[in-house]
Amino acid sequence: MDNLKIYGFRANIDSVGDVLSKINEIKGDSEIIQLLNADAIASRNHVIHGVNQAINAFERGENIANDLGVEVLLRCSAQRQISKAFKILGLSEGEMNLCAVLIDCGDYIDELESLFVRDDDVLEGDESKLKQIYNITDSESENMSVEDIIVDRITRLIVDY
Repeated sequence: MDNLKIYGFRANIDSVGDVLSKINEIKGDSEIIQLLNADAIASRNHVIHGVNQAINAFERGENIANDLGVEVLLRCSAQRQISKAFKILGLSEGEMNLCAVLIDCGDYIDELESLFVRDDDVLEGDESKLKQIYNITDSESENMSVEDIIVDRITRLIVDY
């Protein structure tokens, strides 16, 4: 997908509202910049799959949310409930790792780097953290990687619709 950029950052967030306001000032009306809790991201592939599923859901009229950014959050968290998705992938105040997902955007890396410290290493998931966040059992992860389990759960949001 040419119109998708994924960046990792480290951030110290004083106010989630202020950060979201600054992000809205950066982007154009039809552009999407969705910030996710990178600690709940297994890999770039995880995000790419979630974004593709979100876009496909809108194209099929099967979207859960009315906003593509929120649909990305839902799909990447493998959740149907927005409140659960925000608990998993939402922003919080304090130090946190961020995954910035840019869809149909200009390259706003300079603007984002003025707000946060660029570090793509935060996009490499910590299996033990991910197992806890997504309630993945040891028996589940015996035969599949944690990343594959999460991607499978994202895919099953469609099947289980």
